[in-house]
Amino acid sequence: MSTHDTEQELLAHARHSPEAFAQLYDRYYPAILNYVVRRTGNIEAAKDITAETFVKALSAIGRFEWRGSSFGAWLYRIAGNELATYVRRGKYTPVSLEHLHETQGLEPVSATEVEAELIAAQETLTRHQQFLTCLQHIRQLPVIYQEVIGLRFFADKTIKEIAEILRKPEGTVKSLLHRGLARLRTALEARS
Repeated sequence: MSTHDTEQELLAHARHSPEAFAQLYDRYYPAILNYVVRRTGNIEAAKDITAETFVKALSAIGRFEWRGSSFGAWLYRIAGNELATYVRRGKYTPVSLEHLHETQGLEPVSATEVEAELIAAQETLTRHQQFLTCLQHIRQLPVIYQEVIGLRFFADKTIKEIAEILRKPEGTVKSLLHRGLARLRTALEARS
């Protein structure tokens, strides 16, 4: 029995069984959360968006049909719609490393090597600031470019998988990715 058959059987059971849906939830939650965290840069918002994604999936599971698209692709589409709603409502607020330290207890790497801690913290802060800057520029792109870039680099999806999720031909996805990255590169270079 292939993984796809197993997923189809599990989905069929999930339409009537909360336990079966819980298995799908356990299987897909980490990937969807990771994707949303990287798109929002905000852990709490990402948790809310991911939860809403699964609530909507559960309520619409009876309408899901296998049309050459996987259940995972369907979840990414729902998450993308929830992200778009989140952005439209203006709920985005950048998160600083200090905020993560204060609210979630994020600590430097080593308590015994002060110099190593400082270097590691500075590197982490620099990477975080670069990520937030890049994320800010990604958010200024048209939504279709945001989705393609997010799925490719934040969710590690292949061109084929992105095409399935967005229901677009692979050539279109490649073109969108190329144009989106070119726009992002131009925006980042203009900032320098």
